[in-house]
Amino acid sequence: MKQFVGISRSCDLKEAVKGLHAPNLIIMCVSEKELFQSKVEELEQLYPGVPSIGCVGQSYGGTQALEKGILITAFCEGVAAAANVLTEVSKMPIRRIRQFEQDVSQVGGSSDNVVCIDFCSSNDECVLTTMKTVLGKRRIQLTGGTAWEGLVSANGKVYFDACAYAIVRNLSGKVKVYKENLYIKTEKRYIVTKAIPEKDIICELNGEPFQKVYTRECNVTPDKIGQQTFVNPLGRIIGNETYIVSLKGDAGNQAYFCYRKVFPKDVIYFLQIGEIDQIVKETVAGIQKDFKRISGIFSVNCLFRYLLFQQNHYLQEYLQEMGRLGNHAGFVGYGEHYNNRFVNQSMTCVVFE
Repeated sequence: MKQFVGISRSCDLKEAVKGLHAPNLIIMCVSEKELFQSKVEELEQLYPGVPSIGCVGQSYGGTQALEKGILITAFCEGVAAAANVLTEVSKMPIRRIRQFEQDVSQVGGSSDNVVCIDFCSSNDECVLTTMKTVLGKRRIQLTGGTAWEGLVSANGKVYFDACAYAIVRNLSGKVKVYKENLYIKTEKRYIVTKAIPEKDIICELNGEPFQKVYTRECNVTPDKIGQQTFVNPLGRIIGNETYIVSLKGDAGNQAYFCYRKVFPKDVIYFLQIGEIDQIVKETVAGIQKDFKRISGIFSVNCLFRYLLFQQNHYLQEYLQEMGRLGNHAGFVGYGEHYNNRFVNQSMTCVVFE
């Protein structure tokens, strides 16, 4: 297969797709909410009938970060793909599950050469659980993220409160999904004794108010908790994996809003940021070990990671490091999807042989 990456900083779609011929799947990221509808319609006019998904948000392609503009990532030659959408995901994500199952069956393939790429506008954790009922049977991997502005697109139409997805089969090699975590566990381990999962609120750790515990352990004042999440997010432990929980804002009564659900009895660790450059190099080396040749990489980086890289003047170096793998493009998400898990402050990606 071949991966095409096109960019237009002026939001000129024809400029972004220049040189793109006979695509099997197109992924579009548009930075401006006001332009999204027209660009989705224009893309369908330029490539009628070609499966496509899209979202609003910042992106990057090659070594270029794109805070304003359009990114086009397309897969050509040796690819089978289907694109569609789950609707009303905040209320009933299972509503179109039969269509999802049909799309997975249509594309065919096996667990080592098929991936699902998705953009979700809300209720990510429930959506991923719903999709797992289909993907889990076939052991199909998934990567994706949370779209900006609550908008996604599929096959020339814009949707609100939806999850756009693409099922992609690599006919010329394998695919594999990765997750990168820049943070390491400390010895500060707690049990969530009170939370309100439906509102993404964490209330108590080991019977103490969350705010009291966090300010003590991280040596910060309550007004600095939101900033401190860049250095000391929480880590929810599931099996042998650590899934990052970012802190969002004060919920009152010393409780705190999170960017993902936390449940009573969850095991929580305080995390500490590691050596960023070394961790990224290890990720790249691990991918290179798994793949002798790479056709393309599509990734989702958390907005918090993006801001952290900017603060540390590391963004350009990061894109160059990932570019060592080959043709790399991706999206800056509000949250990341790794198989059936919703994570924060992480990078997830799919690599195509």
